[in-house]
Amino acid sequence: MSEPTTIRLYGTAADSIVDGPGLRYAVFVQGCTHECPGCHNPESQPACGGTVRAIDDIVDEIEANGLVGGVTLSGGEPFEQCAACLVLARKLKAQGLGLWIYSGYLYEDLLAGRPDPLAPELLACCDVLVDGPFVQALNSYDLAWKGSSNQRVIDLAASREAGAVVLWQTSDSFPEVPASW
Repeated sequence: MSEPTTIRLYGTAADSIVDGPGLRYAVFVQGCTHECPGCHNPESQPACGGTVRAIDDIVDEIEANGLVGGVTLSGGEPFEQCAACLVLARKLKAQGLGLWIYSGYLYEDLLAGRPDPLAPELLACCDVLVDGPFVQALNSYDLAWKGSSNQRVIDLAASREAGAVVLWQTSDSFPEVPASW
């Protein structure tokens, strides 16, 4: 079976500051079967919508940007286009880019190869996973990098090393303001 060369997208954002820390390039895939009430991208749910793009064109766009510090795969549901997202993720990691991924599936299910046997390989390419369905009753704008309090922001490398879920912690540190100011 050959690797996919295209991916179906809802859209992209070349300069996102809401899909992970820093300036990021966000890739929103088309298609999601979770159908979470209150979804922030409901138009991304139909699998037949969006546009089909060459994966290499997306990689070239990101490389040409030069300002982004990382890429976020969101949706729709990236793990419902697992093979195409895996090709894209591998190419982005080869460029040295950090990679976040959002999913309505739970980490444990993805590790077990659900909904796709390639899910563990896609996770292995990513640095952070925001998992779990969006639950409108648990929504808060005070949450960092997630929409509802049931979701987890998971440090994937630390989780692999620990053999258990390790939540991601920001590494941002800001210098103290000198007393003379």
